Amino acid sequence: MALTLAEKIIQKHIIPGTLDFEPGKPIERGTDIAIKIDQTLTQDATGTMAYLQFETIGVPRVKTEVSVSYIDHNTLQTDFKNMDDHRYLQSIAAKYGLYFSRPGNGICHQVHLECFGKPGKTLLGSDSHTPTGGGIGMIAIGAGGLDVAVAMGGGAFHLAMPKVFGVELTGKLRKGVGAKDIILEVLRRETVKGGTLAVYEYFGEGVKNLTVPQRATITNMGAELGATCSIFPSDEKTKSFLESMGRGADWTEQKADDGASYDKIIKINLDELGSLAACPHNPDVINTVKSLAGKPVTQVVIGSCTNSSLDDLESVAAIVKGKHIAPGVEAGIAPGSRTTILMASKAGILETLYEAGFRILESACGPCIGQGFAPNSEGVTLRTFNRNFKGRSGTADANVYLVSPETAAAAAITGVFTEPETLDYEDPAYVNGFRVSMLDGKDPRLSSEDVLSAAQNRGMVIAPKPLEEAQKVEILRGPNIKPCPKCRDFEANLTLPVRLKASDNVSTDDIMPAGAKVLPLRSNIPEISKFTLTRLDPDFYKKSEDAGFANCIVVGGENYGQGSSREHAALGPMYLGVRAILTKSFARIHKANLINYGIIPMTFKNPGDYDKISGGDTIEIKNIDESLKNGTDFVLVLHSKDGDYTFNAVNDLAKRSADILLQGGLASYTRNGGQ
Repeated sequence: MALTLAEKIIQKHIIPGTLDFEPGKPIERGTDIAIKIDQTLTQDATGTMAYLQFETIGVPRVKTEVSVSYIDHNTLQTDFKNMDDHRYLQSIAAKYGLYFSRPGNGICHQVHLECFGKPGKTLLGSDSHTPTGGGIGMIAIGAGGLDVAVAMGGGAFHLAMPKVFGVELTGKLRKGVGAKDIILEVLRRETVKGGTLAVYEYFGEGVKNLTVPQRATITNMGAELGATCSIFPSDEKTKSFLESMGRGADWTEQKADDGASYDKIIKINLDELGSLAACPHNPDVINTVKSLAGKPVTQVVIGSCTNSSLDDLESVAAIVKGKHIAPGVEAGIAPGSRTTILMASKAGILETLYEAGFRILESACGPCIGQGFAPNSEGVTLRTFNRNFKGRSGTADANVYLVSPETAAAAAITGVFTEPETLDYEDPAYVNGFRVSMLDGKDPRLSSEDVLSAAQNRGMVIAPKPLEEAQKVEILRGPNIKPCPKCRDFEANLTLPVRLKASDNVSTDDIMPAGAKVLPLRSNIPEISKFTLTRLDPDFYKKSEDAGFANCIVVGGENYGQGSSREHAALGPMYLGVRAILTKSFARIHKANLINYGIIPMTFKNPGDYDKISGGDTIEIKNIDESLKNGTDFVLVLHSKDGDYTFNAVNDLAKRSADILLQGGLASYTRNGGQ
């Protein structure tokens, strides 16, 4: 029977003996599967906690084919904390056999594409945008740091066998319309929860007209769909990209079987696609740039792991060449990697951007996570990023729009929303009606030798030490690095005050903010926990403290925990006494993180019961052990001013997840021999 590409790669990586299935035939959707992880990546905002957990596993060296520790988030060094973390991470990499990408080398997803990603392999990363690797034909999945630590120690990664949604692309993009517009169109149709427990697999004649950087933009932002991952075939375009990086030997063809069947198919004709924008304050609030045309703009920022490649910079340079950013607009651009900067400099692109008035920012996540370049109060900022949650930019009342580099460039020079496809400009990247990549070495400004020279300039990546030398390395720990707190012991019966009732689409930014003030505390759970849920209730920590950090419950609406993979959004609540989260639905990664830290995720059997609950009520959960062991619904009793009300919450947990909760979290489960 014909299989999709996602199914083929997953089946090749299922741990022998863990699942009875017939190779070559589809695995039932929702089945708990355990897959081997070939590669891992971490970044510094999640990495320190991940490696603190990895150290407790007790293996002398990582057991993956490749593991990389990247520094790209906490690069703003206003005191000792971030650099202490960097030194810790570098010493961990040296001791345990990881590659180490130094500060300034670039954003993890961009650098991993350039240096390490391989078609047909599995990649697990402690960053929600790890699915960027799907742009070269990988099954690349974002997860919490504890899951990544287990994978580095040789353990399997467990997930529900995802549905596979096919996205059929036909035609080719018009000049001025970018790959960002493709994924924004998918978000317009599917919403931020449409991809839960699914993989988006791109196919069709339109695929061959997209470069690898364009494909990576699309798979990167598939995270905003709530998807497990997204994937493109590995074809001649992929081969050309890897050859340009000096890694032609890593290429293999990866494609779906002829006649593969998808759980559903979304059809997009690229010929008909125009420029789009995600409006405040969610990535699926999509509108056409045409309908926004003329709206004044105060800031433009180009970069992030979504749109910071050489090809993205070239698109911007083509639009702004010979022009200058408009009065009243501040514009910044953050190249995705050191390699990108070297190539952009050689090709004259940096000079064009400087002449147009752009500020060139560090090759790092930067403004995307609230690390500098915040917009003005009530500002309108156009960003080529992947998230526009309220306050994420660093300015609480800013209006953040997510757009393509082409749309951002057009607004930078006009001062207002402008359709880039209406501008008269020459773009050398468009040949015979479709885009070519500068990385192909066919552009007169940048030869294949120039590309290869930049790609192989890898002095900012430190390779693993030999085992004998590594064993002598001393781990460097700064005073802000604290051990990961232990989970609370399992209790079969809980009586929990409702400390917070939240609405729909609560993000991990709402649960545990990023930004320059909070990020340096990622290694110190007691300190960072003070920011837990403060965007929804500024007094949440004080209420928890006044209650002696006693057990409590949080109630939420649809899609609770969307956004980042940050496990701190589970660690903080766990530390403050949250024992259960009751919602209408969860985002995948956050639900997994809650389980890992012993917090019970429950969903309303009757969504209307949400309306019966108020903050300050009490919810009693009885016989939790029986529900977990038998797979039956949870029985809850609401105690409110209106009296008592008994209702059920859905228990949709796989047996392994239930066992983890019974053990009080993944760390205890693993120590007790769980796989």
